Amino acid sequence: MPELNSILRRFRPAGGLLVVLWTFGLAAGTAAVAQRADRAQTESQLQQIRAEIDRIREQVGRDAAERDRLTRELRKAEVSVAGVREELLRLRGERDAGAKRRGELAAQTRERQQALADERAALGGQMRAAYLIGREEPLKLLLNQRDPARAGRMFAYYSYFGRARAEQIDRIGEHVAKLAELDAQLEAEQARLLELENSRQQELARLERARDERGVVLTRVQAESRSRVASLARLKREQASLEKLLRELRRTVQRFPTDSKSPFAKLRGKLTWPVQGRVLSRFGQTRAGGLKWDGVLLAAERGSAVHSIYHGRVVYADWLAGLGLLVIVDHGGGYMSLYGHNDSIYRKVGERVDAGDEIAAVGDSGGRPRPELYFEIRRGGQPVDPRPWFRTPAP
Repeated sequence: MPELNSILRRFRPAGGLLVVLWTFGLAAGTAAVAQRADRAQTESQLQQIRAEIDRIREQVGRDAAERDRLTRELRKAEVSVAGVREELLRLRGERDAGAKRRGELAAQTRERQQALADERAALGGQMRAAYLIGREEPLKLLLNQRDPARAGRMFAYYSYFGRARAEQIDRIGEHVAKLAELDAQLEAEQARLLELENSRQQELARLERARDERGVVLTRVQAESRSRVASLARLKREQASLEKLLRELRRTVQRFPTDSKSPFAKLRGKLTWPVQGRVLSRFGQTRAGGLKWDGVLLAAERGSAVHSIYHGRVVYADWLAGLGLLVIVDHGGGYMSLYGHNDSIYRKVGERVDAGDEIAAVGDSGGRPRPELYFEIRRGGQPVDPRPWFRTPAP
């Protein structure tokens, strides 16, 4: 009986270790299941956000189009221009990548050619040495040597030389085959670059046509705007569309709150402007008919990168009357930032962004006569003066 107790005592620690390992394994499996569930829930939430915002976007766009034929035509023309520019950007990226690949292939070709020249030179030296020795030299060596061991060593050396020559010939063959493969790849890359250049020329022609169409519509808009009454009515319609959009978005984001790294309210005086440019209109400045600017209008170079001012989630990325291609980022806590008149939009609804991330490019969409960025900060749906939020009073 004492022997049995001793055996049981020896096995208890191992059993305890097995229990601990089993417990850790169960915990790890539970954590993995929880992570998969969280990802599935996040993806489901993202789909709901996109569906809800798509519904809002379509409704606001439809209302604006029904009220104003010119708005509908301007939207169609500017969205077409933006689409062509995005395609040109994609083609430029492919062309740059192709040119880089072509350069890499050319460098590999030069390396192979140099290696081939070195191998041929080495083989040539060996062939000259073999020629000087003569074909009968091994036989002479055998007949003249009195020391069989030395003769055996010499024959071994000759076999080494023979194998070395055979290996060099094989390497030369490999280099020649690789050069042929590189030449074929270079030719294919050159053909692809030519095709991309042809596509680029076609897209440029499409861009010119789209710009012409936009110019025609813009002329009509400007002609209507010469009437003070018509201009004021248009501005009020555009303002109403924006306010309706923001109300709907606020209701949506309240159901899907944004996780904030730090409350936006604590960032006053610490932010960086979304773009470098010159201030054209300031917050609160009178526009027309008593209306005032709810944000700032910044003149900047076309295509300049527009940066998100802080961490958040994109809740709108589409065309809106008066603001053209518009991006809205929800920063949590009731705060949103708006970026209008863009040339291109780089982010989609539901995407998370960090401070400084590129979200768009400066343009003149929305019927502007020159490239500009319209920027707003909203708190609880109400516009606030953005200048005190930045490190500097102007970009």
